[in-house]
Amino acid sequence: MADSMEIDDSLYSRQRYVLGDSAMHQMAQSSVFLSGMGTLGVEIAMCVRLCDVWDLGTNFFIREEDVQKQKKRVEAVHSRVAELNPYVQVNSSTVALDDITDLSFLLQYQCVVLTETSLNLQKRIDHFCHSQRPPIKLHHPKLYPLKIFVACDVLGMCSRVFCDFGESFEVWDPTGEEPKELFIQNITQENPGVVMCLDNRMHGLQTGQSVCFREVNGMTELNGTTHQIKVLSPYSFAIGDTSSFQSYLHGGILRTVRVPRTFHFATMEQQLHDPKLLIPDFSKPEVPLQIHTTMMALDLFQEHHSRLPIACMNAALVRCVSRCARGCLAPLAAAVGGIASQEVLKALTGKFMPLQQWFYLDALEVVQPLQTLPLEEFASRGDRYDALRVCIGESLLSELHKLRVFMVGCGAIGCEMLKNFALLGVGLARCSGEICITDPDLIEKSNLNRQFLFRPQHIQKPKSITAAAATLDINPELRLEAHLNKVCPATEDAYNDTFYSQLSVVVTALDNVEARRYLDSRCVSNQKALLDSGTMGTKGHTEIIVPNLTESYNSHRDPPEEEIPFCTLKSFPAVIEHTIQWARDKFESAFSHKPSMYNTFWQSHLSTEDVLHRMKAGESMDGAFQVIKLLSRRPARWEHCLALARLKFDKYFKRKALQLLHSFPLDTRLKDGTLFWQSPKRPPNPIEFDIKDPLHFGFLVSTARLFAGIYNVPYTEKSLSFESVSGVLTDVTIPEYKPAEKRIETDETVKKPDQMKLTVSSAEEREAISQLEEAITTGFVTQECLRMSPLVFEKDNDSNGHMDFVEAAATLRARMYAIAPADRLQAKRIAGKIIPAIATATAAVAGLVALELIKVAGAYGFESFKNCFFNLALPVVVLTETAQVKRTRIRDDISFSIWERWSIVGHEDFTLSDFLSAVREKYGIEPTMVVHGVKMLYVPVMPGHSKRLKLTMQKLVKPSANRKYVDLTVSFAPEADGDEDLPGPPIRYHFCNRA
Repeated sequence: MADSMEIDDSLYSRQRYVLGDSAMHQMAQSSVFLSGMGTLGVEIAMCVRLCDVWDLGTNFFIREEDVQKQKKRVEAVHSRVAELNPYVQVNSSTVALDDITDLSFLLQYQCVVLTETSLNLQKRIDHFCHSQRPPIKLHHPKLYPLKIFVACDVLGMCSRVFCDFGESFEVWDPTGEEPKELFIQNITQENPGVVMCLDNRMHGLQTGQSVCFREVNGMTELNGTTHQIKVLSPYSFAIGDTSSFQSYLHGGILRTVRVPRTFHFATMEQQLHDPKLLIPDFSKPEVPLQIHTTMMALDLFQEHHSRLPIACMNAALVRCVSRCARGCLAPLAAAVGGIASQEVLKALTGKFMPLQQWFYLDALEVVQPLQTLPLEEFASRGDRYDALRVCIGESLLSELHKLRVFMVGCGAIGCEMLKNFALLGVGLARCSGEICITDPDLIEKSNLNRQFLFRPQHIQKPKSITAAAATLDINPELRLEAHLNKVCPATEDAYNDTFYSQLSVVVTALDNVEARRYLDSRCVSNQKALLDSGTMGTKGHTEIIVPNLTESYNSHRDPPEEEIPFCTLKSFPAVIEHTIQWARDKFESAFSHKPSMYNTFWQSHLSTEDVLHRMKAGESMDGAFQVIKLLSRRPARWEHCLALARLKFDKYFKRKALQLLHSFPLDTRLKDGTLFWQSPKRPPNPIEFDIKDPLHFGFLVSTARLFAGIYNVPYTEKSLSFESVSGVLTDVTIPEYKPAEKRIETDETVKKPDQMKLTVSSAEEREAISQLEEAITTGFVTQECLRMSPLVFEKDNDSNGHMDFVEAAATLRARMYAIAPADRLQAKRIAGKIIPAIATATAAVAGLVALELIKVAGAYGFESFKNCFFNLALPVVVLTETAQVKRTRIRDDISFSIWERWSIVGHEDFTLSDFLSAVREKYGIEPTMVVHGVKMLYVPVMPGHSKRLKLTMQKLVKPSANRKYVDLTVSFAPEADGDEDLPGPPIRYHFCNRA
């Protein structure tokens, strides 16, 4: 990129949260050499050889016209890689890189990446790179000291990555994890001193980590010092000798500290014979070394014969690998390309731990069941699928072509999945296959950084439609239908059981748990496989759910996210996250929730006169007090908006502090004699408004702009100037503060009250009636006055003032409580609940899912499927077996799994009693309770339920006109009296015999 670069946050915001600005700037000033524009090379870049039909099934940047025109691969790919990011300069060369090439030209690059290169050349270039130690002193500003060598290959069903970061490579941030802050309960005065976390909170630390202390009272010697820890329990850890320190009194915060690490690497020549291997599957720890040896043999074969073998009759593994070596499995290239690309970023930035030194990833579970097939299955047909056919054979390839896939979500993972579908030939029109995708979102600029099917001209266009068009550009043989729907209960008419019955598999590319849970329930109900995946920064996971073989997504539940207590947000913030969340909540309350409530209230009432009449009659009306308050304070001009903003400043940052200190003076003590104001509680300091303070001025203007937005008040750019604002404020009167005798909540278990249901005093009611009466009699109330424009928080639009308000409000509150402030980037991440994302993890996770899709197409057995978790920062890749489906026992001879469903067919006059008898007769067990959704149809102990036995199922369930069946939850009688009722599978009740 350019030598000096201001980071474009609208494009790079998600990646900035993964790498940080320092690493981003280092990347921008880096220079990388990439050799090879085949499947793996283009995955890394996103050469010299001419394009051919083979490339159409492996290289997503090569089109049919490139093959027809006999373009060189590098020429065909160059422009399409370059358009991915206008900030990045991409140059190409068709000069051969071979055993006699003068390698001095590599001195201008910081990192060299080789693909599709002979082993001898890899060793030669690695030796050249490794020998540049210490770094060469170069005078030309465009030349960088050579540091890193990365080589990667995909040979059929096997892939490898090799890294050499030199004799000594320092990593300044090994894990990339955000520093963690913890509050201290106690520190012992001994050797070694033991630190206890507040309220027995688990610290989540590991032995060897370092922490820094601050705000410790009593044992002040610790403040500002850093100590390496030894974990003693989930709640405590040991530090150094504290026996000579003062006694600990109270308070204190510790923060984890990043400690740089130095890594040492051997050359490829040395590593070939004594390899350091990353093991991804601990059920087969011997396989990486076996594949290492086999791929070395393939390298030697290629050296001697200038080609890869067509087949080999050696041991099973060698035979399996060698037979496929000419081919290419595009998803495997995607996965290993993502991993290799992350290693390149590590080389350029010094962030995250580098791979030491070999990583092998295979897809042997795909190919091993195919070993008995005749060689004709793998013969070339002269089409775009030959590279894939060599690996998996014609029969399995045909199953891929016939797949009918429903993919939900067309974001980063969705785009990568569609690319893999196109290269695999999933859902071909001529084979009656189909891909249906849906996503209601429009393309934003921030998407372009990692959702590679989209370009700048696509901004504000639908993701699904745009992604479909781009996918068909890669492979026009697909049948692809794009929808703009959410997948939720509200769209079950579109995505009904008939729709699911036509599917082969469902793929998720979602960013929230709730949608995953819903989609999983639909797949279980309809007996469809579900392939789920997700990423967060450099971390990724895949989960494969197959009917009757595995557990489902809903079979396990992660613990809920810990919520910030209401009283902490309202009165006792302790860390910057609390103040940012408080500011975000203030935005929602003042500029979204209240305007929406205001509109709803006036839409449901005839007129202001009617409301006044009913209030005078003593009628209770939910929300009336809050609505009339908003009406009476409604600003008519920009000056009024500024006045409201000035009053808000006083309320939030001065009066709140004064009231807290009035209710809890600094010397307040609890019943046990300890100080009330001790960590984590921090006493507030009232802030006096100063228009010359940029933070004060920023809060005032951003708040006034938001008020103008919800009340539809016009203003000009000139109105925002310092002179104009200060002139308006001279006429604003700030009421004198008078402390109130009110109770301030300190109980952390108390939830936020419902504003609509707050008790209103008689005095407040009289005031509201008076205000409404005055507004009516003065003619203030018009139809326009009864409407507001609620705002929807948009974090990525810097022109709307939303983040300006949140940042200013959060920073002022942090200042009031003496909390270290956050920068805008951090405030935006927390307020917008942004999930950090990077393209490397996205490519890896989508490739891994696509490999499992091949197994689904082939109807493979349980042992073949693999879930995966990885963290490319460490790097760790762990492949595990999927969770095998469990059976729940009802009685000795009756059990069921989550995939099973019983059924009863009724008729128009079929009663509840008939239903219970039919279940008893068909399944040999006594039903005791029947529930439909949240409605209890039959519970014997409930009054009146025995009378329901004579009612028809039609009358009890009340189905819609076109509803043919419902799924009921039924409990069964226990084997022994006094035991609890037994659960059973869902029972699908059909209202009539459809035959």
